[in-house]
Amino acid sequence: MIRHLNIKNFAIIENVEIDFHDGLNIITGETGSGKSIVIEAVSLALGSRADTAFVRSGEKKALIQMIAEHNGEEYIITREIASSGKNICRINDEVVTLNRLNSLCKKLADIHGQYDHQSLLDPDYHIHLIDLYQKEKITPLKEITASLFEEYTKIKNELRALESQENKNKREKDFMAFELEELKAANLKTGEDDALEEEIELLQNSEKIYENLAGAYQLASDDEYSALSAMKRISDMISETSRYSDELSELNRRITESYYEFEDICSSIRDSRDRMIFSPEELDEKIARLELLNNLKRKHDMTIKELIDYSDELENRLSHIDNAEQIKAQLTAELSTCRKSLFDSCKELSVMRKDSAAQLEEKITYELSQLNFSDAKFAIDFKNSDDFTANGTDIVEFLISTNKGEPLKPLSKIASGGEMSRIMLAFKKIIGDYDGIPTMIFDEIDSGISGIAASTVGHKLLEISKNHQIICITHLPQIAAYGTYNYKIAKNSDASMTYTTVTPLSAEEKELEIARLLGGSTITDTTVKSARELIAASH
Repeated sequence: MIRHLNIKNFAIIENVEIDFHDGLNIITGETGSGKSIVIEAVSLALGSRADTAFVRSGEKKALIQMIAEHNGEEYIITREIASSGKNICRINDEVVTLNRLNSLCKKLADIHGQYDHQSLLDPDYHIHLIDLYQKEKITPLKEITASLFEEYTKIKNELRALESQENKNKREKDFMAFELEELKAANLKTGEDDALEEEIELLQNSEKIYENLAGAYQLASDDEYSALSAMKRISDMISETSRYSDELSELNRRITESYYEFEDICSSIRDSRDRMIFSPEELDEKIARLELLNNLKRKHDMTIKELIDYSDELENRLSHIDNAEQIKAQLTAELSTCRKSLFDSCKELSVMRKDSAAQLEEKITYELSQLNFSDAKFAIDFKNSDDFTANGTDIVEFLISTNKGEPLKPLSKIASGGEMSRIMLAFKKIIGDYDGIPTMIFDEIDSGISGIAASTVGHKLLEISKNHQIICITHLPQIAAYGTYNYKIAKNSDASMTYTTVTPLSAEEKELEIARLLGGSTITDTTVKSARELIAASH
């Protein structure tokens, strides 16, 4: 839902702010006043491509800011177009790409007319509309079809990969077997190389370590004047005095604890010394083992962990090669079964879609007849794709003939923006509650119609506006009369510049504007009375 629009230095607009509302928002104004410029500004805010020609003469940049709501969240969308060519898009003050802006804005609004937000012109969207029309029936089967297609594609890719690798794997089998045997023989363990380096360094320095440990143990505990003996004597002396005061008692406790701790340290030094036995054979074995590991790491440019994983991979690939024919036969059977299920699901989905399409054809043809397309013919064309897709095998396109004697043509071939807008209006009347797009913008929807047909268009716009926000530019009083909120665009000039203003109209001002549309520049009591009657008849 679009709530607010601010346009600065855009074409002939210097500064315009518009508050839009729920319901039917009607914009009128004289030819050339800038009605389409407002829609162009909205189109840019919604993600269309920018052009420096839009920057107001003499200004450095144009700014369009829109406040919109979607699913309970408010978004502030900003487009800046510099005369230098720089173009900036923002969502809530965050700079974003045009693609990201488009991704959000296609959920906010559709612009129908001569602009580029015409989702109905995209044939890929047609099948989506058919599915939406009977979504309760079609959606569950679509999900089943998509799931089957995913499984079918997975099996097909596995089989294709197996076949493409079959000859290559046969050539590489002997080499892979050699590599696997080499890696298995090495009996690799994660982290073994780091542990070996530490052990080798320890062994290479074992003599020095032993001497230091032995000397330390002798000084600490192994002779008459050792540190441990001295601490024992100190502990005994303090113990004899500990009963004379709390301070001496605490001191005795501390020296006793220190003595036992140091005694434990001495035992650890002795144990480490006793384990330190230098073995040249063990050192040679560990050096040879480390060299083997390093050679394997260099050869494959891998860590030990990666070599272990590679060994497992080789084992799996060799097993796969040895069992390729069996696996291939199994995958082929699975593919055939899955293909049949997918084919049946696509066929059933197509039947449902054609039933939905038949109902849509009838309803849309009726709606078109009510919108001044009395000789219109509408059809939904189905073709069958040679390939499966997640969406089935249907290729759908909407065809229309708007004049008697003309052949049915794709909607994209409809030249008139007004015709396209009224065609979209017929669709929105039927499926507007399903597509999830809250705002529809119609530019010059009244092209080529007048009188009763115009009143019918206005009435349908009002109907749709009960569930959607409608912003409509028109020059017909029969449509303007239906507006819930009406705005007037006017163009004024001074000695040097031209300015465009947009003014919300009160009930009285709405009467006068419709009277102007009815009678031209001269407003009489008769045209005002006619305007009042037109408004009364429209609500």
